[in-house]
Amino acid sequence: LPPEGSNRVLVTSLPKTVRLEVKGTNQAIDELRSGAVAMQLDLTSGRDAHVVFDTKMVKGPQGLQFEVEQFDPPSIDLAWEERIKRDVPVQVSVVGTPAAGFVVKGSPMSDPPKVSVTGPMGEVAVLQKVRAESFDVTGLSDGQYPRQLALERLPASLKVEPRNVIVTTEITREIAERPFTKLAVVVVGLPKAKTLPAEVDVRLTCPPEILRGLRPEQIVPRVEITSKETSGSESHPVLVGVERCEAHVVPPSVVVRW
Repeated sequence: LPPEGSNRVLVTSLPKTVRLEVKGTNQAIDELRSGAVAMQLDLTSGRDAHVVFDTKMVKGPQGLQFEVEQFDPPSIDLAWEERIKRDVPVQVSVVGTPAAGFVVKGSPMSDPPKVSVTGPMGEVAVLQKVRAESFDVTGLSDGQYPRQLALERLPASLKVEPRNVIVTTEITREIAERPFTKLAVVVVGLPKAKTLPAEVDVRLTCPPEILRGLRPEQIVPRVEITSKETSGSESHPVLVGVERCEAHVVPPSVVVRW
């Protein structure tokens, strides 16, 4: 075959065996075994489209005299393609279930994100991805987990570099969201003060076990006033505090009048 680095590659599958009809002495024929006879084709040019078998290609055991009278098949057709190199994305899948209360955050990240594939143009050009081994997240809790994974085996005609990638998967606590609408704003520091608007909407992002037990009356939006003036008007942010939860308030601030 063409030497390594050639831009030509054989895409025809060569037959594993060729049937030969041979002639020789009874002793030679008796001693002749198929495994001891081989055929050698010179395809180093990378251009042969048709090869006719001849006796010069046949190599037999040293000292054993015989003649080849017929080949079956007598010849083969060959197809060649350009050898190309292309970067192909790595695909990683996740299997298993993290520890209770945790989930996989986003998609696993491969380093490198693409690998180099070399081979016949017809195969390399249509290759959409190269799969890595599945990342097993069973029992994992909060954190980032890098792991070396092997790539899938491609056809022998394709060469992949590198053969392994580092895949990192992030595990985070499971969270859920829940809206609480039209909650009255409480003014801390000036009990008789009024806010405009008087109500706000709150969206909480929390671990599911906390969110399931919350009631609307437990969510208290507030503004804190430290002014010593007997009357006035100020804009203040609305504060909502729920342990292990993140609050998003709409509108995020109100006008306080007293």
